[in-house]
Amino acid sequence: MKLSVVTTLYRSKATIDEFYRRAVAAAEPITQDIEIVMVNDGSPDDSLSRAVALHKADPRVVVVDLSRNFGHHKALMTGLAHATGDLVFLIDSDLEEAPELLTRFYARYMEGDCDVVFGVQTARRGGLFERTTGALFFSLVNILSDHSIPRNVVIARLMTRDYVRALIRHRDREFLIAHLLQVTGFRQVQLPLKKLSESPTTYSVRMRIEMAVKFLTTTSTKLLYGVLYLGLCIFVLSTLAIGYYVCRYLLSGIGVDGYTSIIVSIWFFGGLTTLILGILGIYIANVVSEVKRRPYTVVRSVHRAHDAAVSLSNVVHVPSREARHESGPRT
Repeated sequence: MKLSVVTTLYRSKATIDEFYRRAVAAAEPITQDIEIVMVNDGSPDDSLSRAVALHKADPRVVVVDLSRNFGHHKALMTGLAHATGDLVFLIDSDLEEAPELLTRFYARYMEGDCDVVFGVQTARRGGLFERTTGALFFSLVNILSDHSIPRNVVIARLMTRDYVRALIRHRDREFLIAHLLQVTGFRQVQLPLKKLSESPTTYSVRMRIEMAVKFLTTTSTKLLYGVLYLGLCIFVLSTLAIGYYVCRYLLSGIGVDGYTSIIVSIWFFGGLTTLILGILGIYIANVVSEVKRRPYTVVRSVHRAHDAAVSLSNVVHVPSREARHESGPRT
C-alpha cells in the first residue's frame, strides 16, 4: 500500500520543515511506501526553495510549483491530482491541524465501514467575530445551498484512491472544496478535533465574504429560485392591487389618486422585472457553469523523483527547464 500526504505552501517557511518531519513520522508506522506532495501556491517567501531542498534530501517529497497564486482550494485539488497513493491524507502545512491526526484517522478507516475520515472542530477557534461569522456562514449554507456541509469542517481528511479519483473528476472552475468533498459522496465519517495553533489566519474579512458569496452563487439553485418566486409573488400582489382599484372605480366611482397609482405601477413593473431577471438568472447560471473551460491552476514545474501515473484533467502543466534537470522524468 502506498500513502500520499498532500499539502499546500503559502507563507509556510516557518512550518514546512517541522511539518515534513512530523508527517513522515506519522506515516512511516503505517507504510514505508509514502510520498509527501507539496503544492507551492505562489508563495512570496522561500517556501519553494525549502520544499525543493527537502525533495533533494528525500526523493519521497514531490513539489508541485504553480505559476502563480491560484487560491488555497484550487491548490489542494491540484495536489490531489498529483497524488498516487492508495490512501491520501489531505492536510494544511500550517500545523493548526496536527499531522499526527493521520494515526487516528487511519485507525478509524481500518474499521472497514468508510471511504473517507474527516475532521470537524469541536468548537471554532478565534474571537467572537470569527466564531459569529463562521456560524452565520454555515447557517446560510444549510438554508440556501442545495447541499449542506458539516458545520466547522476542516481540511484534514484521509481518503481512498477511488474517492480521490472521483473527486478530481469535478470540472468546477469556481468552488469551495468543502462542497466538492461532500457532493462526491462515498461513505464518509467525521471525527471531532481541536485546532492546535492560534496563528493568524491568511483569510481576511473581505476574502471570507467573497468566499461565502462565491459559494452560494455557484452551488445554490435555491437562491435563484427564491429570487424567481419573490418576483412572482410581487407580480401577483401588484396585479391583485390593480384589479382591486379598477373594480372599486367601476363599482363605486372612487378614483385612485396619483400617489397610489405611482406606487402600484412601481410594484407592478418592479415585480415583473424581478420575475424576468430571475428566469434569465437561472439560464445564465447554467450556461456560465457549462462554458467556463479554463484550467483552475497552471503548473510551472513538478519536482518528482520517478514516473507516476497522475490525473491532470483540470490543470495545465508547463514544464520548466530547471525542473527537468533537477527532478528527472515525470508526468
